[in-house]
Amino acid sequence: MADTSSRATPSALALSLLRFVAGLGFLEHGLAKLVGFPAVMPFMQMAHLPPLLVAAGWIETVGGVLVCVGLFTRPAAFLMSGEMAIAYFMDHAPHSFFPLLNHGEAAILYCFIFLYLAAAGGGPIGLGRAVCGVRGRTLS
Repeated sequence: MADTSSRATPSALALSLLRFVAGLGFLEHGLAKLVGFPAVMPFMQMAHLPPLLVAAGWIETVGGVLVCVGLFTRPAAFLMSGEMAIAYFMDHAPHSFFPLLNHGEAAILYCFIFLYLAAAGGGPIGLGRAVCGVRGRTLS
């Protein structure tokens, strides 16, 4: 299958923009869990975060940076998509079947955005493409 995301078409540029914004949003969630920036999450007031939340914070922070800059986009996005699926089924789905009622809309959207990025790649603008060149294999 040819990588059509390497051409600077409007849809490929939109893919790069989607990658950047989703990565930045995920980075924000990770930093909030790990260091309380830009805001302290309600569960941060516990003496110790559960190990699963610490792991999620690291995945969101490191993965968010990688996806945001377009480096190793596919594996990072795949991992983050899985994290969001787990988060949805562990934390949101038990409360209600409907995402609006269980507050799981963001988890579902992130899950499928990252699944799409894992399949489509990071688009024409990104560090992975700059490191490896436009025509060669990329690190996205």
